[in-house]
Amino acid sequence: MLGLYDSGLGGLTVLAALRAAGIDQDVVYFADQAHVPYGDKTDAQIHGYLGENLALLRDHGVDAVVTACNTSCAVAGKLGWPATTLPVLDLIATAGASLAQTPHRRIAVVATAATVRSGAYARAIAAHAPHVEVVERAAPALVPLVEAGAAESDDARAAVFAVAATLPEVDAIVYGCTHYPLLDRWFADALGAAVIRIDPAQAQAEAARALVARLGLTPGAGTTTYYTNGDPAAFDAGVRRLGGGAGRVLSLIAPYASR
Repeated sequence: MLGLYDSGLGGLTVLAALRAAGIDQDVVYFADQAHVPYGDKTDAQIHGYLGENLALLRDHGVDAVVTACNTSCAVAGKLGWPATTLPVLDLIATAGASLAQTPHRRIAVVATAATVRSGAYARAIAAHAPHVEVVERAAPALVPLVEAGAAESDDARAAVFAVAATLPEVDAIVYGCTHYPLLDRWFADALGAAVIRIDPAQAQAEAARALVARLGLTPGAGTTTYYTNGDPAAFDAGVRRLGGGAGRVLSLIAPYASR
């Protein structure tokens, strides 16, 4: 069984990539909506949430964690990963490695303020593709729009166009937050067909498939159980709206505390 976590609905993009890649493991998905968005929190706060997320998934019996939140990975790169017995797939590390053979010379990473502040993507890409110039931009308005169910709205379009207007000429962009692929139609409109849009969820799914094989995990039934410490009815509506698939949505009344 695999564990996924995110601050909210964005991790559904990683879950969708896992299922599209044919990964049929049962999944426990935790949405830490009591603290969404992560991008405006301090590194210490985010690191604390990360430890709680890993503890929750461990206590629900997962065999490995497939991270679906870039901001937590960015902070873990600075402060270290909280102690855990579980194998953990770092989304930013996976994304950087996937660009080793990229033909692109200038790439923009659009991410949360905390991820941009960390410089994690620039380092991860430089480690595998030193020929690439990386431009990073924070887009703090986007996660709240997705969480509010407004991804298709004029406000979302305007917010994406505002971010795109700050970018220099680039060959590609990387979605450095798992919420942002849910705004892909607006990025496509804002950037045009010449700019390639890269969703690291695809590389994370391939890494997850390799991890499942390496650990020798037995196939599951492909079920998903969702937990949220926010409003379960609103989260369930978001899952259905965004194509998260069938699954039980269970409530955690208070933020989960590691033990």
